[in-house]
Amino acid sequence: MKVVLLAGGLGSRLTEESQYRPKPMVELGGMPILWHIMKEYSYYGFDDFIICAGYKQHMIKEWFANYFLRRSDVRFDFRSGREEVEVLSQNCEKWRVAVIDTGLNTMTGGRIRRIRDYIGHETFMMTYGDGVCDVDIRELLAFHRSHGKIATLTAVLQEQQKGVLDIAENNSVRSFREKKDVDSSPINAGYMVLEPRIFDYLTGDDCVFEQEPLQRLAEDGQLKSYKHKGFWQCMDNIREKEILEKMIAGGKAPWMKWDD
Repeated sequence: MKVVLLAGGLGSRLTEESQYRPKPMVELGGMPILWHIMKEYSYYGFDDFIICAGYKQHMIKEWFANYFLRRSDVRFDFRSGREEVEVLSQNCEKWRVAVIDTGLNTMTGGRIRRIRDYIGHETFMMTYGDGVCDVDIRELLAFHRSHGKIATLTAVLQEQQKGVLDIAENNSVRSFREKKDVDSSPINAGYMVLEPRIFDYLTGDDCVFEQEPLQRLAEDGQLKSYKHKGFWQCMDNIREKEILEKMIAGGKAPWMKWDD
């Protein structure tokens, strides 16, 4: 089953990093967050990836072009007057990766639409290239197959960070209390499973997947949510990047289930 990763946006809220590279290539623990997401899927046996690139897409292609060399021990021998390279050992994942230029200014739905020919008529997975999660991908897929709808998204609770105010019409504060678990709201965390019929809901390059397509799916009764109570964290800004970095440095990164 193919895994589609949206990695083409400008990353404007992380300009400290994204002015130099695509946001999915911003590193956590020395490796791009895109690599972390791919390792999550690979841990559950999903190794066939389609990366929807756009902004600075050449950097993603170049990174994968050199990936085998980076992950290998090699011997260079120039004694014969030409370069001879011997791979002594390698530690590459058994991935198949297609990096597709889906346009610089294409919206999320438009990017998915552009890779239709690479999907064919198969069920596929899709997520964003800027968030990590410890969701059980196999359980997510089993849930999707159980209901027979077009789309399943992973829903997580977004914690309310502040105290809750009850404000009257005259702007008087009638009551104040600290946040409670019930104040949390479920949000779309990505990690979706989609049937090929999803392409019927996508229009042109300006199609924003999270707007009309998901709204229409919901109205048609074709959208289900898989409730995930574990870890999820996006990387929209430097503060969130630092949170993830600290987790890795402290050996407490819930999404890193793999051994190496």
